Amino acid sequence: MTWFKGAATRRVLWPAAAGAALLLLAAAPASAADVLAGVIPGADSGLTVKSQILVLMTILGLLPAMIMMTTSFTRFVIVLSLLRQALGLQQGLPNRIITGVALILTLLVMRPVGEEVWRDAFVPYDKDKIGLEQALKIAEVPLSKFMLAQTNKAALAQVARLAGEPEAMEPMARGFTVKLAAFVLSELKNAFQIGCMLFIPFLIIDLVVASVLMAMGMMMLSPLVISLPFKLLLFVLVDGWTLTVSTLVGSIHGY
Repeated sequence: MTWFKGAATRRVLWPAAAGAALLLLAAAPASAADVLAGVIPGADSGLTVKSQILVLMTILGLLPAMIMMTTSFTRFVIVLSLLRQALGLQQGLPNRIITGVALILTLLVMRPVGEEVWRDAFVPYDKDKIGLEQALKIAEVPLSKFMLAQTNKAALAQVARLAGEPEAMEPMARGFTVKLAAFVLSELKNAFQIGCMLFIPFLIIDLVVASVLMAMGMMMLSPLVISLPFKLLLFVLVDGWTLTVSTLVGSIHGY
C-alpha cells in the first residue's frame, strides 16, 4: 500500500514539476532566448518562445547522455558488466550496483577536469565576467584534452575522414562532434579489451568444470552451478575488486 501511495504521488508530482518549469520559462521569454543563444549561437533568431522552450527541454533531456559520453563512464560500466557476466552473477550484482560503482570511478577520474572547468569556466560565468557562449568554449578545452588523451589515433582519423575534415588538421582544432565520436569508439574498444582480459581466467574455470562433469557422466548438471563457487573463490583470493579498479583507473591517460 505504501508503494502504491508513493507511485501515485510521483505520478502527480512529476507533471506538476514539469508544468511549473514550463510556466517559469514562459514567464521569462527573454531569459530563455539568452540561454538558447548562448548554447546555440544564432538559434534565437526567428524562433518563437515555444520553439525556444522545446529546444531547451531537448538539450536538458540529452544532457545526462552527453555527460556519460564525454567521460569514462562508458568504459567503466561496460567492463563491470562484462565482469559480472564472467563471474555468472547476473542476479547477484544488480544494475544499480554496477552503475553506482562506475559513477564513483568516473567522479574519481574526472575530478581534475571538473575542477578546471569549475575554476576557469563556471566561476567567471557565475560572477558575470564572461558570457555563456565563452564559458562553454573555455569548458570545452580541458574536456577535449581529456578525450583526445584517451582517443585512438586511427579512430580519430577515420571519424575525421567520414566528417570530411582534412587529415593534416591538429586534433584540438577538429570539431567537437568529431572528437566526441572518436572518443566513444575508443572507449568501446578499450572496454572490450579489458573485459576480454578479465573473461579469460573465468572461462578457463568453466571449461575445466565442464570437462570434469562430462568425464564423470554428469552431463545433466549445469557447469555454471559448480563453477560459480570456484570463480568467486579465485576472485576473492586475488583481491579481484582492487585489481579491477586499479586496472580501470590506470587505463585512463592523463592530459
